[in-house]
Amino acid sequence: MNAPALEVHMDADDLARTLRADVIAGLTADSKWLPPKWFYDARGSELFEKITELDEYYPTRSERQILHDHAAEIASHTRARSLLELGSGYSTKTRLLLDALTAAGTLETFVPMDVSPTALSAAATRITADYPGLRVHNIVGDFARHLKHLPDGGDRLVAFLGGTIGNLVPEERAQFLADVRSVLDPGEHLLLGTDLVKSPRVVVPAYDDADGVTADFNRNVLRVLNSSLDADFDLDGFAHVALWDADREWIEMRLRARWPMRVTIPGVGLVVDFAAGEEVRTEVSAKFRRDGVDRELDDAGFALDHWWTDRDGLFAVSLARAV
Repeated sequence: MNAPALEVHMDADDLARTLRADVIAGLTADSKWLPPKWFYDARGSELFEKITELDEYYPTRSERQILHDHAAEIASHTRARSLLELGSGYSTKTRLLLDALTAAGTLETFVPMDVSPTALSAAATRITADYPGLRVHNIVGDFARHLKHLPDGGDRLVAFLGGTIGNLVPEERAQFLADVRSVLDPGEHLLLGTDLVKSPRVVVPAYDDADGVTADFNRNVLRVLNSSLDADFDLDGFAHVALWDADREWIEMRLRARWPMRVTIPGVGLVVDFAAGEEVRTEVSAKFRRDGVDRELDDAGFALDHWWTDRDGLFAVSLARAV
């Protein structure tokens, strides 16, 4: 059994610097915001895993169904020797790809990249045990900053699943796709998961479940600030809000102050006032249409080879080729 390799491009000091910069920028803005990546400490990662199991949260099971139905086709089309997964988390759905690529006899290396060392370590331990002939090369890094560190090698397949691309606004998506294209050789592939536009009656409950798990996940960003920056956020003082923006075709998750508050954040030397009803945007989750995905891929230098949806047409996985 090969021991997993570990490559670290975000150590504790780098994470702390990035967190401080994001908090200063976001909480001093006219419309306050915090990036969704700060949901994901160990507790946040566990909460998100719970979200993926909720009845209301269709994206995970819809994407899993697509991968179950088409993983062998993906393996046959790409003949990938390396699978590189961005924002891998616990790599749960990825096993469908690992199984198919292993069965096809091509896969040699699995390279998961994530900002969470905890999630990477847990996933790598299980994957190394279950795929003893597979080389696992963990990368602790941010896909917005560290794609240049992805290892070279022919016949690579980059997987960006879960609809995570929807957390990026259009300008960020364009930059991300261009960055992915810049590290791939012509003929190598990108496997992309995108949540599709549908009725808000289906979308909104996925981000505002009846059991309140998503609300707890949303407020976890405040726990992170309390623990990492000695902030004194009162979590009970912030209501979870999930709103559908029909013009932009995306969900916004926000935290709304229930009453006027003054929050002290010693770790960045800030005192932040919140009016009653004032909101902090914590996540955007864009929903897509096929022509929009095709256009954005084409603009970045990819050709869309395959487009699959689940049986209910809720979610799509596309396979694009670098040209």
